[in-house]
Amino acid sequence: MSDTFLIALYAFAGAAATGLAGAGVLRLIRRRSLTVSLAVVAAVGVVAMLAGTLAVAWAMFLSAHDLTVVTTVVAMAAVVSLATALLLGRWVVARSRELALAARSFGDGGDFAAPDGPATAELAALSRELAATSARLAESRERERALEASRRELVAWISHDLRTPLAGLRAMSEALEDGVAADPNRYLRQMRTEVERLNDMVGDLFELSRIHAGTLALTPTRISLYDLVGDALAGVDPLAREYGVRLVGGRIEPVPVEVDGREMSRVLGNLLVNAIRRTPADGTVAIAAERSPEGVVLSVTDACGGIPEEDLPRVFDTGWRGTHARTPPAGAGLGLAIVRGIVEAHQGRTGVRNIPGGCRFEVVLPAAAS
Repeated sequence: MSDTFLIALYAFAGAAATGLAGAGVLRLIRRRSLTVSLAVVAAVGVVAMLAGTLAVAWAMFLSAHDLTVVTTVVAMAAVVSLATALLLGRWVVARSRELALAARSFGDGGDFAAPDGPATAELAALSRELAATSARLAESRERERALEASRRELVAWISHDLRTPLAGLRAMSEALEDGVAADPNRYLRQMRTEVERLNDMVGDLFELSRIHAGTLALTPTRISLYDLVGDALAGVDPLAREYGVRLVGGRIEPVPVEVDGREMSRVLGNLLVNAIRRTPADGTVAIAAERSPEGVVLSVTDACGGIPEEDLPRVFDTGWRGTHARTPPAGAGLGLAIVRGIVEAHQGRTGVRNIPGGCRFEVVLPAAAS
């Protein structure tokens, strides 16, 4: 066996023993500061070299002078290595503490701001991830605040809209009970109307709760838009006659779509009812259905005079009814929110824009496969 191989073998044995001992120490102090861990790593490297050297010296019977020289050199290297490791560890720990302090802003509802100054690649990557997470949390908090404001507004409006018919029902029932109603049949008809309004309101609330909970079950079937629009127009024709509004459905392409017929009929009905109620007498409400590069576009155009530009982004929010629509006949502000929820459940999107004299509501749906 050659001397070189023996030297390598003894050096490996001494260094390996030191490495195993160092791994055990690192495991014991794994919950301690990073500075201590770096110092142990540096010490393991130097001690491993010293152990290998001593093993070789013992095996090769080096002179005492040569062994002293080697030991002194290794000892000086150990001192420098440990000092360097401690300085590096303190710097890294200081950067980590700055990063931890900056991350506390998450809990305080603030935005994350990365500490100034140089950092290791890992800490810099962590700072970027924290900044991205902070931005997402800020957006989430903003959406939550907007949703909470919408909920409070909805509760206030629903409470108002419920009290009005309930008060009327109580007054009419008391009049009938006391026998002071001049025309009982008229009272009964009015009570039935109010009950139907309350029933519609509760139905809208239930539908909206299913949409928000993600439990809206769809049963898509292949339907022609021509039939879908025709049924919707027939359903709102009595209301249009009552308001003196003309319904126009001239541009209807017989395009097939894969939708839940019941839910999509509700979408068109809500859009048409909304348009009819806000169009003055002798006005026109037009509905169109046509192909587009994005899919199939259903549009309802009214003559409401337009919506203020600052209100356009809120039109499909829950509870929104505009500044002029706080009376009970305008509904509870749930119709357009239900429209958006149903359309998005069909992987579509909704939109609204002002046109001369009114508004144009659009529903874009994926085209059915050929």
